[in-house]
Parts: sequence; structure tokens; C-alpha cells
Amino acid sequence: MGRFTTDPTAPLEERAKAFSAYWHGSINQVRTYSGLPYITHPAAVVEILRSVTNDAAVLAAGWLHDVVEDTPCTIEQIEKEFGREVAELVEQLTNVATRADGNRTMRVAINRAHSASASPRAKTVKLADVIHNVSCILECPYDFAVRYVEEKRELIEVLRGGDPRLLQRAREVIDWATQVLKVRPALAS
Repeated sequence: MGRFTTDPTAPLEERAKAFSAYWHGSINQVRTYSGLPYITHPAAVVEILRSVTNDAAVLAAGWLHDVVEDTPCTIEQIEKEFGREVAELVEQLTNVATRADGNRTMRVAINRAHSASASPRAKTVKLADVIHNVSCILECPYDFAVRYVEEKRELIEVLRGGDPRLLQRAREVIDWATQVLKVRPALAS
């Protein structure tokens, strides 16, 4: 592990997809509550992004947005493989808080502040991430889902510099999830 490289002659997005699939697959990562292979999440994020941009670096960052956060891959490996532009986007998308930073509320606040300082392109990727994650929230235990949706409602307020169409979609999916969770408290585990 740690020596995976992509074909430098292949298109950037294709390389990012292969790299992401390798790293998430290297730890057999799956989506926590659905059990689906983790790569389905970055794939969904990229499809959301593709609805608003064809920016190759943004699409690559969509594939790579959780690689550093969730796998042994480092930002230095991202930079070596994809260059500084993509690495900077991934760095802006990677949560920075650790367990040593306190409880979940404190960590979420630290990560939200990090997202607030991100570039508009990184905020666009983060919005696509929010849209997909919140659209899957009913797979999660009820109490966590309620808390998560509220955290994302607060997060999108600092993502206003991202694509306005995705900001609107994020608001809509959060409103949808909020309504469903209010109507379906029997989902509580």
C-alpha cells in the first residue's frame, strides 16, 4: 500500500477515480449504514458536480475529497499524483478536527470554520458532498440523522461562495430530510 500511481497520460478525472477507488478499496471501506462500497459516495458527488461544472480539477477533487480523511493516503501523495491545484482543493475539503479537539460539537465547529475559509471551487464540492450525504440520511439511526441534518444546515451557511444551484439543492434536501425526520420519529433506533 502507498505506491499506487495512475497512468499520467489518462484524463485527470479518470486518474482521480482510479486513485480514489484504490485507496478506499485498500481498507475495504464501505458506507457505514448501507454497507455499499465507499466509492459509490464519491461517484455520486461527482455526478452532482457534473450537473454544474466540467472543471477537471473540481471533478477530480470530488473523487478524492475523502481519501486523505479516511485512508492512509496523504495530501503529499495527492499533490505528487495530481499537482498542487487538486491537492489544495482536497486539503480544503478534508476535515481538520481530531478527537483531541474535543466532543463532536467542538469538532464540527472546527471543521465548519475550515470549510468557511475554503475557495468557491472547494465549497462547490462540499455542497455536492452535503447533498449526497443528506439524501442518504434515512439509512442512519434516527437520533444521529436529526443531529447530522442540523449540522449540515449550519454548514451550508458558510458554503455560500460555492455554486448557487448546489447551495439551493443543499437547502432543499436538508428541508426534505428535516420534514421526513419530523414525520417519521418511529425510525428511532
